[in-house]
Amino acid sequence: MPAADGEGSLPRRWWAGPLDVEALALRSVGSAAEALNRYTGDPGRFSTTAALTAAAFDSFGHLRIDGRQLQGFAPLSGFRRTADGWIRLHANYPHHEQRLLQALGAASAEEAEQALRAMPSLQAEAAIQSNGGIAAAVRTRREWLATGMGRAAGQGPWVALEFADGRTAGLGLGDLPAISARPGRTDGMPLQGLRVLDLTRVIAGPVATRLLAALGADVLRIDPPAIPEIAGQFVDTAFGKRSAEADLGFPANQHSLRQLLAGADVVVTGYRHAALDRFGLNPGELLAAHPGLVVVTLNSWGSTGPWSGLRGFDSIVQAACGIAHAYRQDDDGGWRPGALPVQALDHATGYGVAAAVIHLLDVRRQAGTGGAARLSLARTAEELFALPDTMARRGELPAPQYRTLESPYGLLRYVGPPLLSGGQPLDYPSPPPPYGSATLAWA
Repeated sequence: MPAADGEGSLPRRWWAGPLDVEALALRSVGSAAEALNRYTGDPGRFSTTAALTAAAFDSFGHLRIDGRQLQGFAPLSGFRRTADGWIRLHANYPHHEQRLLQALGAASAEEAEQALRAMPSLQAEAAIQSNGGIAAAVRTRREWLATGMGRAAGQGPWVALEFADGRTAGLGLGDLPAISARPGRTDGMPLQGLRVLDLTRVIAGPVATRLLAALGADVLRIDPPAIPEIAGQFVDTAFGKRSAEADLGFPANQHSLRQLLAGADVVVTGYRHAALDRFGLNPGELLAAHPGLVVVTLNSWGSTGPWSGLRGFDSIVQAACGIAHAYRQDDDGGWRPGALPVQALDHATGYGVAAAVIHLLDVRRQAGTGGAARLSLARTAEELFALPDTMARRGELPAPQYRTLESPYGLLRYVGPPLLSGGQPLDYPSPPPPYGSATLAWA
């Protein structure tokens, strides 16, 4: 994995907990760096460091808007006791909160907690999920692997690739082969002039497209007007992009979408499996219509298994797959589930998406045709569990190198991308735009 020189004095483990989250972070960012080095034909140009990677994986936590720290999880989100254990809820979006309360027959967070204490975890999980809410029972690792979804999540590579000619391949975490120098784009930003249609939300997908924007791509993000993105979350991940709102079900917007696709180089989608198929955004259909396109999809649970059509989030995957149990703590004579120190499944998957995009662009440049890739948070969790235990030296990293930038939202204090180019840290080309301020057209 590419890394910067001069870091021998820094610790290799800097987050508390039993799993090697640091290796997940470094290898996922390293995958993007290695893909860029292959794409540019310059083996040493892009690299990362522990300090840059650690800061970028907590970019939301470091962000300040006019000095104000942003709110993380909503009050109803988090762990709740059940009749036989624990469940994790996600209610950051108002429509998810409403569905969750309806599923439990509750009108408030207090009533929801009372209802959950009378229900077994699996029963509560099923009731909430069947009503379109977001929840997962806290399972042990053994319990997860005994489920159909747990078995499905472990199948296949971290990044599943499919090419326009029907060939398939896969990439593991940090698994891009060594490069040999060849003519490439070694000056300027390597993705300058490329157009990326960003149909992602929350963290993982927007993190990927945020990095593509930092590398020079023209990134246009489209959100549905009926379900606006959480404001702070958008500000954190929208650096360098343009932002539009559109209901893709309207015929006029369908026409605009077709025009965007005709001019796009890359499409990244981040909704639940098959949710966008009705708009013609299935990867197979896209490649049939546009053989030179690069299409990368990500979701929570993957494309197979009993939960493949469900909504999910990083925190929910952690609860289901055994991470929350692995990070448990003693609590009043019992135990309470815990969580990873950062939203590592989201961020690692995001950098995997970026690596897949750049890898497929490199393939397109050589073969003349594009391809597709699939990733999921659940599959990234399996990569984390597969990392070997390590006795690497623990310690604290130096404070991040904060940057400031005026924006439509106020003065931003933020951390930059987790990459060096020629030994110099990258930055974002522009601040986050006003939400929904762009038209459905390429610049």
